Amino acid sequence: MTPADLVLLVGAGFAAGLVGYVTGLASIISYPALLLVGLSPLAANVTNTVAMVAVGVGSFAKSGRELIDYVGRRSLAASGGAALAGGVVGAILLLSAPDSVFAVVVPYLVAFASIALLVQPKLRTWITNGADQPVAWLIGVFAVSVYGGYFGAGAGVAFVALALLVTSVPLPKAMIYKSALLGLANAVAAVGFIFFGPVQWPAALAMGAGCFIGGWAGPPVVERLPVTPLRITIGIAGLGLAVWLAVS
Repeated sequence: MTPADLVLLVGAGFAAGLVGYVTGLASIISYPALLLVGLSPLAANVTNTVAMVAVGVGSFAKSGRELIDYVGRRSLAASGGAALAGGVVGAILLLSAPDSVFAVVVPYLVAFASIALLVQPKLRTWITNGADQPVAWLIGVFAVSVYGGYFGAGAGVAFVALALLVTSVPLPKAMIYKSALLGLANAVAAVGFIFFGPVQWPAALAMGAGCFIGGWAGPPVVERLPVTPLRITIGIAGLGLAVWLAVS
């Protein structure tokens, strides 16, 4: 891997960290960048998962206290446990099952989450009548974390959609929540990949450095964006990702 490749990956990591925090679509930038520098699809997948841990670390370092004050330590710990468990299952699936297992259903999952974001206000009232659903939230966190540990593209969109549908957490806080939980799911999967997967460490470290900076920059950017246009933008971008996953 050349110095130019590493510079490209730092830049792609920063873009993926920032875009991923704001929209939940980090992998649409990071995964193709890893393929571009010559990694195989499996190596790119596991290396991407390892690098994406830095997004959650960066954003939580910047705004984690704000999230803890809002949701409480006990709720955050329960959600984190569900994310860790899901990440373990996702990592086992990736290392023991072919990519084709999820290939057919992934675009539909991402499209569903994106549509749910677009119609979130009415859908939340219809599903929950505006009340928080803590059990549904924990089950959903586990399920999305399984997918996040296995493949991950669009998992951020699914986390945001889940938070807005079954909890009363506002969008800016949901973004911090999403980043922290997805970071945990990626972290536990990354531990497995470090020992059993083909992680390409120069690529992972270069992209991870950029991801950390992008994740750190994400919360202040979101705080300055209007909520409804941001939600709609994430939903539309998610639909675009679903189409890309379906045809790629």
